[in-house]
Amino acid sequence: MLPGMRCCMSSAAAVFGSLCHGCRSRARSLSFQGFSWSLRQNCRWNSQDSNDLPTAENPRILITGGLGQLGVGLAEILRKQYGTENVILSDIKKAPPEVYRSGPFVYADVLDYKNLRELVVNNRITWLVHYSALLSAVGEANVALARKINITGLHNVLDLALESCLRLFVPSTIGAFGPSSPRDPAPDLCVQRPHTIYGVSKVHGELMGEYFHHKYGLDFRCLRYPGIISANTQPGGGTTDYAVQIFHDALSTGHHECYLRADTRLPMMHIGDCHRATVEFMQAPECQLSLRTYNIAAMSFTPEEVATEIRKQLPHLKVTYNPDSVRQTIADSWPVRFDDSNAQKDWGWKSTYGLEELVSDMLSSIRDKKTNAGLPVS
Repeated sequence: MLPGMRCCMSSAAAVFGSLCHGCRSRARSLSFQGFSWSLRQNCRWNSQDSNDLPTAENPRILITGGLGQLGVGLAEILRKQYGTENVILSDIKKAPPEVYRSGPFVYADVLDYKNLRELVVNNRITWLVHYSALLSAVGEANVALARKINITGLHNVLDLALESCLRLFVPSTIGAFGPSSPRDPAPDLCVQRPHTIYGVSKVHGELMGEYFHHKYGLDFRCLRYPGIISANTQPGGGTTDYAVQIFHDALSTGHHECYLRADTRLPMMHIGDCHRATVEFMQAPECQLSLRTYNIAAMSFTPEEVATEIRKQLPHLKVTYNPDSVRQTIADSWPVRFDDSNAQKDWGWKSTYGLEELVSDMLSSIRDKKTNAGLPVS
């Protein structure tokens, strides 16, 4: 028997008793006739340690891929709610000084199961937010690496979450849909069949997470993000990155060259709404969730529409269009809008930023950052 764990027993009652609260609630609906549970699938802290476990109100959270577009901002919000030391950022890159100062940061390679397991065990992690991934355009340029990070890395966190009975959040994406999917709007449940390794890996993640939930009771949660727009991080290789870069260009050179056609409409979301949706979804009681993967929506716009809104504050902005064949083909296979009615109904999701609010906030935030850094503003 492994230290600190109680492993599988012969009687159904013992198996049921050894599950964590989230897995136990699912197990009530399972028949125990012929029920089998492996060493990795069935474990909990020994009873003498139970008083030291984080409570549901005070989870211990590990964020993988924490230096990407989303991790630092999400950690800031979660630390305000649950305490700085209860939220651990991780990545394979060296963090900038301000990230080290803001709270715990550790090295974590999602391809190294032992490393991840040590982090979870040593830090008594109860929630895992898995942000490590190669995005759409970058993934197409390096399919082998995308397969490793997006699929093998996912398998590691799924196994780890099952072994340690974690609440696991894995984001999905607009890229999980393909040219045969309904486009306006795309519902939660429909034909997907994406044409990128990024999208294929995300559909794989959605289905594997749902399988682990239905078979083993894993508390798997997934949101399909639209294009996320943030002033705090640089574009990271996604097809919707123009909608971030255009603000930087508007305030620096006054000229933006767009790699998509002017009329390419895609779902988008301010990062503030993205973080809030993630936190609210992670906090939602399991009994409220009719699905394990939900769409979330805020707005949809074209490059020309966002440029027109920016010109209300910066009339000098010039945009030229030079469509990139790879990114344009990807964008043309994606939905125009998301149907997020299930998220609204089940756990009360509602966005707060429209296009006007997004543009005002982005221009103000980037202008402040440039001014504070002593950089010229157009």
